[in-house]
Amino acid sequence: MSLLKIASVACIALTLGACQSLFQPNYRAPLETKRDASEQIKPGCTTPDCPLVNIDTLQFPAEPQLDGIIEKRLLQLTRTSPDAPVPTSLNAYREQFLRESDSQSSYLQAKVREQHDGLVIIELSSYLDTGSANSLPGRGFINYSRQQHKVLNLSDMLLPGQEEAFWKAAHVAHNNWLIETKLDQEAEFVKSWPFQKTPHVALTYGGVILKYDVSSIAPYALGHIELTIPYPRLNGILKPELFPGRN
Repeated sequence: MSLLKIASVACIALTLGACQSLFQPNYRAPLETKRDASEQIKPGCTTPDCPLVNIDTLQFPAEPQLDGIIEKRLLQLTRTSPDAPVPTSLNAYREQFLRESDSQSSYLQAKVREQHDGLVIIELSSYLDTGSANSLPGRGFINYSRQQHKVLNLSDMLLPGQEEAFWKAAHVAHNNWLIETKLDQEAEFVKSWPFQKTPHVALTYGGVILKYDVSSIAPYALGHIELTIPYPRLNGILKPELFPGRN
């Protein structure tokens, strides 16, 4: 092959590569979101403590399947027991709740906590106001990969066989939290509220966040505890492409 033909092939290859890069999504640019918020009071109710349903959620025009994922996860937060049925839709939940409730109110929210490295981190919140001192708040995370078009579970985040190592790192983060809050000096607290695993894990830019339901590793009054595992502690545990800046 002549030098001229080699140069021509190289130019074509470079041109094709440039075109492909032009049409690839820009994962550094955050996805556009649209807020969808509503509040409805029980029809016909005229008392000061009328039951209401407040839903504050999101829509992603460029990633519509994420809308359905968020709705499903919010609906799971409406359950008051693990075996309770999940409503078919947010509208169905609203109608049923207002029809059956006499004094309770329900709040559901989905918000973007962060977007980075092609990940959309969504935090979910629920609050069932029962009128008592200890109402029922709930939390959750969605770690959505734009490249894979899927929600990343913990097994998707970790290298094979590293789950035990991950929870050991989480236990260290828990010990650090006890020291920072000086709760490690209270022997009764340490005994009554030991470390636990949590299903709420978020791949934030500043570290891997673990969020705990109320009354799980601390009394209700302390709310939802957050622990942070720094990324350097997860070398060899977390998949390399999930470290910020590496993808």
